[in-house]
Amino acid sequence: MDRIKFLGTAGARFVVTKQVRASGGLWFTLDNTNFLVDPGPGTLVKCATSKPKLDPTTLDGIILTHRHLDHSADVNIMIEAMTEGGFKKRGELFAPADALNEDPVVLRYLRNFVEKIHTLKEGGNYSLGKIKFSTPVRHIHGVETYGIKFKSSKYIISLIADTKFFSELSGHYSKSDLVILNVVRHEAAGMSLRVDHLNLEDVKIIIKEIKPKVTILTHFGMTMVRAKPWEITDKLSDELGIKIIAARDGMDFKLDEELK
Repeated sequence: MDRIKFLGTAGARFVVTKQVRASGGLWFTLDNTNFLVDPGPGTLVKCATSKPKLDPTTLDGIILTHRHLDHSADVNIMIEAMTEGGFKKRGELFAPADALNEDPVVLRYLRNFVEKIHTLKEGGNYSLGKIKFSTPVRHIHGVETYGIKFKSSKYIISLIADTKFFSELSGHYSKSDLVILNVVRHEAAGMSLRVDHLNLEDVKIIIKEIKPKVTILTHFGMTMVRAKPWEITDKLSDELGIKIIAARDGMDFKLDEELK
């Protein structure tokens, strides 16, 4: 069954460092292909404690949208787990250049453990198992960052990773059945605070322009956590007439059931 497991829904440093919410990233199973996106702090533990457990040795690949620690802190241990400590060369790694080259987050001694390493770039097209995906545009964020548009045999799924809003953003993720949005802030930051993250008003614009079947909000900062995301999404669903869900730690989203 095609599904997405939310191993964590934390965004921003305080929610992550205090573990107000978990920060394990996303485990996808699409067309019998297993891959992990943004393994932040605690990913390995979340795999081991999931019900049923998630076995890293079944992973076909790992993808980093960017190098910030809430998205990459467990990438090395997950490479170790995927390859059984390097004794079985397997899996593929996808990451932006600055996660691999400048002050890299992926340790060099681990790189020979995987079958192949791909450097993500703007407008790039890739494949993993039976899945094709693209990184259509570089996001506006503190480091090199890309959202991802996945194409399976049944669905188009867009993950809009951390970014400051810009007018062309939605167009790069059009025709998506499911959109997963990283929403750190409830409201826009003040002029004195530079925050390259989406807020709730940005989300409304994106959803109206893309019009997916379902939208999932995740990667919450403290202002979103305090505002009760499940209440926010209920109101947004009524306002926009589109099914919108607030992700929960451990949520198992079954695409065949939810995207009818």
